[in-house]
Order: sequence, then C-alpha cells, then structure tokens
Amino acid sequence: MCGITAYCGQQEALSFLMQGLSKLEYRGYDSAGITTLENNQLLTIKCKGRLKNLEEKIKNYQVHGSIGIGHTRWATHGIPSNLNSHPHNNSHDTISLVHNGIIENYRQLKKELIENGYKFQSDTDSEVIVQLLDYYYDGELLEATQKVLKRIEGSYALCIISTLEPDKIIVAKKDSPLIIGKATNAYVVASDIPALLEYTKDVYFLDDLEVAMIKKDHISFYNQQGKRIEKTLTTVPYDLEAAKKDGYDTFMLKEIHEQPYVINETLRGRIFNEQIILDELKDINFQQFNKVYFVACGTAYHASLCGSQVLQRVTQLPVISMVASEFRYNDPLIDQHTLAIFVSQSGETADTLAALKLAKQKQATTIAIANVLGSTISRDSDYVLYTCAGPEIAVASTKAYTTQLVLLILLAYYIAQRLNKEVDFQLIHQLNSIPQYVEKILKDEKIFEKYAYMLKDLHDAYFIGRNLDYASVLEGALKLKEVSYVHADAYVAGELKHGPIALIEEGSVVIAVATQPHIAAKTISNIQETIARGAHVILFTTHNENIKHVENIYYLPQIAPTLQAILVAIPLQLIAYYTACIKGCDVDKPRNLAKSVTVE
Repeated sequence: MCGITAYCGQQEALSFLMQGLSKLEYRGYDSAGITTLENNQLLTIKCKGRLKNLEEKIKNYQVHGSIGIGHTRWATHGIPSNLNSHPHNNSHDTISLVHNGIIENYRQLKKELIENGYKFQSDTDSEVIVQLLDYYYDGELLEATQKVLKRIEGSYALCIISTLEPDKIIVAKKDSPLIIGKATNAYVVASDIPALLEYTKDVYFLDDLEVAMIKKDHISFYNQQGKRIEKTLTTVPYDLEAAKKDGYDTFMLKEIHEQPYVINETLRGRIFNEQIILDELKDINFQQFNKVYFVACGTAYHASLCGSQVLQRVTQLPVISMVASEFRYNDPLIDQHTLAIFVSQSGETADTLAALKLAKQKQATTIAIANVLGSTISRDSDYVLYTCAGPEIAVASTKAYTTQLVLLILLAYYIAQRLNKEVDFQLIHQLNSIPQYVEKILKDEKIFEKYAYMLKDLHDAYFIGRNLDYASVLEGALKLKEVSYVHADAYVAGELKHGPIALIEEGSVVIAVATQPHIAAKTISNIQETIARGAHVILFTTHNENIKHVENIYYLPQIAPTLQAILVAIPLQLIAYYTACIKGCDVDKPRNLAKSVTVE
C-alpha cells in the first residue's frame, strides 16, 4: 500500500524523494515523510496528512543531503498521526528506515525489545524493525539487516540509512514491491515505476527475500543466505508523459480517455488473419486441463467474472471464478490438470500472490494477466500476458479494467483455437474495431454527466444485470462507491424479487445493463418492476429491445454481445467520475483507499 522512495547519488536527494512521492501518493496519503543524511546526521521531517503538508513543512529546513529515503503512508497499524508517520528512527537517531507491508509478529518482537530496555514512540509495526536493527547492529548494517529479516514475519519493502555507514542504503523486499533504478551518477528506489521515470527507465527488479546494498556508484545484491548474486538490468517500456495528467483535470479522466489507445495497444499483434496470436502460451498443452480457475481481487475480479464466462462458453471447460482472499483459504480442488489464471493490474496484490503460490504448490499451470512489467505476479507465474494500459495513477481502475477484458476475451478464444473448438470469426474481426467504438461512446460524455446529476443527492444506488451484464454492473457499482461514496449495490436482475426490491422506493435510481440478447427481455421486465415502485431508471442496451416507461436510455453500438462488457464500462466509469466531481470528492485519491493492496 504505502509508497517508498530512496536516493543515493551525487546530487541532493530531496528533489527525487519529493517528486517520487508525488507520483506514489496514490498508494497512500495518511501521512508523508523523508530522512536525509548530511554531515553524518539524520534529518527527518514528517507529518500527518497529504504530501502538500510535508512540502510546506520542508520549507522551514535546509535539506542538502545526497542520500535519503521517503515515504507516503496508508495506515495499517496505528492511526494516521505525526508519530506514526514514516520514516522511523532509532532512539539514538543513527538509523532511519521506511517500510511498506505488515510485520505480523511485531507484538512479540516489541515485547522482547521493551524487556531489553527499548522505548517506542509510535503504535506502528514498522518501528519494531528499526529498533531490531539497533539491537543487532555490530559494525555492519548489511549483516544487522539480514539478522532482522530472519526474525520478522510478514511482508516488507525496506529502505534503510544510517550515520554509522553514511555512504549506503540497504534495500530489501518480501511480498511488497520495490524497484531499483540506475540513473546518471545515482541509484534511485521506488515502489512503482512512475516514480522513477523522470530519472531512468533502466531498473532492477528485486525478488522476495533479496537484499541490495546501494552506494553512489555501485550496487550489490544478496540472496536470503547472504551470498552475492547477479541481477539483470531491465529497460521498462513506459515513458514519462504517460504518468502525467496531460491537460486533464484528473488522472482518472485522462485514463478513461486513454482507453481507445491502450485497447488498441493491447490488441496490437495479437490478431492475424482472424486468428488469435499469443505466442507467450505456445508451449502449453491445453488438452491436459479438465477445469480452469480465475482468481483476482476488486476490479480485476470483475474482469475475471466476464472472462470466465466467455471461456466456459467457447471451450465447454468447467470454469470457476474466485476472489483471491477466499481462494487461498478454501482448499480449492486443484491438481496438475488445472489451469489457474491470475489477474492483477499492479501484479503486487497480496491476496492474489498468495493464491498464486498455493496454486503452484498444488501443481496447477498458472497464467498471469498483468500490466506492470517485472511485477511479482509476472515473475512467479509459469506464463504471463501483459495488458498494455501503461501507468495507471488514479486509484480507481479504468483503463486497466478494459484492457483486462480485452485480453481475457483474446485468451478465451485462443484456448478455443488450441482445443479445435468452433470460433466466432465475426467477433474476432469486431475486436479490432473496439477502439473506434470506445471513441464514439466517449463523444457522448455529456450524456453521462447528465446521468450523474440524478445520483448527486442520493445515499444509495442500485445496479442490475444478468449474465455478462452482471459482471459489468458489479464493476459499475464499485466505481461509484470508490470515488463518489454513494452506497451502490449490484444485483443479478432476476434476484430483485427475492429481497432487494424491498429497498426500492419513490426516487430510487436503478442503473440497468441489458446487452445480452438471449436474456435482455428478462432484465427489462425486472426494470418495469422497479419503475412500478417509483424508481428512476438509467438503461444501457442495444437498439433491438422494446422498452417502455424508461426516460434515460443509452443505446450501445450493435456488436457481438460478448464484447459489450468492454463498451458499457465506459459510461459506467464516467457516471461514477462525474458524480464524484459534482459532490466535490477527490477523484484520484478517494478516502481510505490505495492503488496497490500489498497487505492482506
């Protein structure tokens, strides 16, 4: 969740630390802080609240050190406060660190340290680490770090500096992202690639339980046993402009409007002569599988619900879609004849990574659908397919979702091809036209803004759909909740009469999606049931439906029903966006949320 930056080079560290934190604030904004090392002293500045609070506070200091660490926090242990802010220092102010993750055995370690005379300033689990470092330090910071890592249980990304060894930064990770960039006359560290792009595209990806020792002109890597290892430098394909607002008021709006381009990029080179080309998977024998699991969290789970239905339709394989946090504790029936597909934008979602590890232990073949090159999920899976959404900065996912849908549909038809199943060539042809259809829908943005005004004063909203449309309304409801704080529930339309219709009263707003021809009439009948009880309806459908008493109808382009989930996502995103804007919400940084959920 939290965002981390670090700099070790010939220039002053402050500039990188702060610009990096500004790129990472979407990972948490409960507090922020930095520590720099200058004249053999630590200068730590931190405070509760948004990064702007830290920027104001720093104006009162002279910050010139060329080694430093930074942090923006999403609170887990300990309320947002100045004392609970990172970085955390030992009592002698000789060691300072930033931490992303959760130390599960911190209470036990804290008790042990208190018994040894240590005093704690904060309520965080992270402070235990710096006090342990102090306890184990005996002239070698790297050695002390390795001893600490053997004691702590849980997840961590760590950057450590010390006056005792003022020429270096120690970096370590387990189950939390951390990337090291090689810049001009410096090494830079961050939780995510956008924070590095202004300085470099050349990066090292740390694997779990690895440690790096960084100096201004040198870097060394070590495995869990403390032995030197070699790491490969990778050039990432992102550019700096992709991580900027580019004239838009918010990242979310920019990313919504980027969808025609990123969908086209995700399709590029993957359809040829009405055949799906996924060479990354050419070595898989799909004949060996007797069932398939889709596993994900949040928005990625909604994409998986759609992808799983499409895959089952076109292959006739049994397909199960599960939330990762349930999958890992449900003892799923998996063996060497199981294909397990894991979907994650960041590639660092803790529950999804844990589920992946379980599937591999049970000998399943694993495929990752990821957006971030070099992410943990892409390295740990047997195979990986990348969406091409580029950096997604807004907390609420938009372009990552639609590119996931596109890639999952491609994957379904690719597997069908490999199993010699009948393939809908018209659909494959239409896939290439999806960016143009999305462009057309975006031109109707003002319509969706008008719909948003129907929601601005409501506490509750209701979404209904069936079949593939149910996955769409789940995502639509989630978007509305995330950014506007309107309580939104999504229901299978046929289930309304089994309880939820009791919630409908005069003035309620129901957003309905009816794009699947074989079931649309049933959904429209359910709409009439809500209208009879005083609801106002916003309906997304195709031109083929006979609809009465609905004033707000948006007709989607008439393309293959399987592809409608991609198209209807756009207006649902814009309704959520404009509802939030009308209500004055912080669209890019909704309360209590973070972009990458790297804790359980």
